[in-house]
Amino acid sequence: MTNEQQIAIDNLKVWAANHSLPDQRLQKRFQALLPDALEKATEKLADGTYFVKTGDIPAMWLRDATFQVLPYVSLIDDIPSLASILRGVLHRELKYLCIDPYANAFNISENGAHWDDDDQSNIPVSDWVWERKYEIDSLCAPVLLAIKLSQVLDDSVFDDLFWKAYAEVINVFETEQHHNTSPYFFIRENAPKNDTLYGKGGRGLPIAETGLIWNGFRPSDNASKYGYHIPDNFYALYVLEKTYPKISDRSLKERSKHIINDLKVGLGKYSLTTLPTGQKGYAYEVDGLGHFSLMDDANVPSLLALPLISSVSFEDTYYQNTRDFILSNKNPYYYSGEVLSGVGSEHTPENYVWPISVLIEGLTYPDTQVKLDRLSLICDTDGKTGQCHEGVHVDDPNRYTRDWFSWANMTFCQLALQILLDK
Repeated sequence: MTNEQQIAIDNLKVWAANHSLPDQRLQKRFQALLPDALEKATEKLADGTYFVKTGDIPAMWLRDATFQVLPYVSLIDDIPSLASILRGVLHRELKYLCIDPYANAFNISENGAHWDDDDQSNIPVSDWVWERKYEIDSLCAPVLLAIKLSQVLDDSVFDDLFWKAYAEVINVFETEQHHNTSPYFFIRENAPKNDTLYGKGGRGLPIAETGLIWNGFRPSDNASKYGYHIPDNFYALYVLEKTYPKISDRSLKERSKHIINDLKVGLGKYSLTTLPTGQKGYAYEVDGLGHFSLMDDANVPSLLALPLISSVSFEDTYYQNTRDFILSNKNPYYYSGEVLSGVGSEHTPENYVWPISVLIEGLTYPDTQVKLDRLSLICDTDGKTGQCHEGVHVDDPNRYTRDWFSWANMTFCQLALQILLDK
């Protein structure tokens, strides 16, 4: 661990001790977890960038890493030493994007480690790449981190490396708006059907062109069924619109504007449907051919998280209708039991609720007491481990998945910080 990290960690501990939540049990948990990502998951590399592993898996997911460090952005003014570390995390993410923008997770070095050594794709899987599952959110996450950092620091965040990586993002988005002519495919043999792309040749099920961006895998790393993942497309629209005013290159600006306009038209036409509640709200996935998924998954980007990762507001009528559906037994991944109720995932067993989804309920709800209640619920159902796990059984908090899941721990801190900073 570098001196820079240790200084930041020490200051985080002091900051947490000096900013108290109204419940001492929650305060104690917040103080324990706030340094988690920086203390246990983050490592400085020889090039000055920072690698952030997801937790008990030794790989860096672009999505996870962004959400692991995002709570720290709000503390930069109080703890300036965080700024260079977070820039280092961003630069590591951007370098990975330039290595392979279709990959979702990367190794700390060019060591050839893979989730599955036999994965097949349209190009050989790089020795840098842990897993080559194409997910829109993997491309959006570094851009989101840059946007958030620029709002606290300045536009120097948008440096040459950023624009090089951003051009890769635009290339992929343009290609996958026309997936039928895209070279990308992904096949994992002898695996569950949701761990490899549906359809012939690992290219997904048939889709129509809609202006939306095709998505190979959901944020859960499970295969998308109907191709156009609505939360991810809202997410892409958000980061493109926020970045657009910063673009100086005329061609890149025109291409970005074209995608923005396509996404607005596509989302306007295809994102809304009639929910099982009878109300009009957002579909989870569509294919442009009339098929759609009515559900939500705990992994972010999700429909529940739209106010956090898009321009859809909490007050949006369609969001409210969708939220009511998501947090009901009409959502196939909503589970309720003796100790816990909330949204789970196809990624984990039935009747396992994700603490992240419970915390997202709080992060997207305006009432402080609701936020505190969600923090308390996570403390009550941690199996006395002091950790926020991946999934927890609705009837028994001693049954959970993943001993250490840094993203969940930091989402707990994000909600606590939202209360403390009133943001």
